[in-house]
Amino acid sequence: MDLSILYRGPLASCDYDCGYCPFAKRRDSPETLRADRAALERFVAWVSTQTEDRINVLFTPWGEGLTRSWYRRALVELSRLDHVGEVAIQTNLSSRTEWTADADLDSLALWCTYHPDQVPYERFLARCQEVRDGGVRFSVGIVGLPEHLDAARRLRADLPQDIYLWVNAAEGHTYTDDEAEPWAEIDPLFPVSRFPHPSQGHACRAGESVVSVNGDGEVYRCHFVSRTDPTERLGNLYDGSYRKALRPRLCPLTQCDCHIGYVHMPELDLYNTFAGGVLSRIPAIPAGADASSVTFVGAVGTRPR
Repeated sequence: MDLSILYRGPLASCDYDCGYCPFAKRRDSPETLRADRAALERFVAWVSTQTEDRINVLFTPWGEGLTRSWYRRALVELSRLDHVGEVAIQTNLSSRTEWTADADLDSLALWCTYHPDQVPYERFLARCQEVRDGGVRFSVGIVGLPEHLDAARRLRADLPQDIYLWVNAAEGHTYTDDEAEPWAEIDPLFPVSRFPHPSQGHACRAGESVVSVNGDGEVYRCHFVSRTDPTERLGNLYDGSYRKALRPRLCPLTQCDCHIGYVHMPELDLYNTFAGGVLSRIPAIPAGADASSVTFVGAVGTRPR
């Protein structure tokens, strides 16, 4: 089996204070932190035994995981398993990065988000340089709010040209063509994020070769379907009951507006665009090229269909 897992445990605390996030500056109780650590260690132990399968993992914690030693340790341990392809985590890159030196850099990757109102620019850029100097594969991104445009332009100018800078369309924001143009100049794949993708009745790898797993090992097709319909449970990771439920599925939701969801829709052909970095949002860039050469090789329909 070739399986990609999006893992989200009980952790729901973050060191940032983003206004749109319900987990901003939230502190988990000691009990929650202990439960999160135990759940993650159980998950890592399970992955280590699945030697007949090919597994990719993306950690998508509600909060910031890399401030916790058990996430750093999990990434290192998983990266060094021969049957693990890609292991990545979504992070604000607020913590030090020396731990990456112990990882297998052919597997480890980081999905880094820049929050201009939460961190001094120079500090974030220095973190990116640390990651690059350490030989870690990573992408960097920003939310496409009007007040972030100057910061995004500055970051694109200062990042090495082979580092992909993605832009997420701001939730609930509609972009005119004139408003979208400067974002597309920064991120040539912004048209893919600009509009939600109609998904109801459309094929998706979620539930077939991609699953969402929570701290109890409960398996769902994706984070988004599980939120709206808990009856979509596919089984449990640890008793193996999920395996018989894996099959091709059509999306039951009206639309998909998040990269970790629509990247798995075959009609968009984004597995070719992000070959080798699907979970970490790192596009396939030819050697010697820069990130501005990224092209969307999938379906043309980036407007609502």
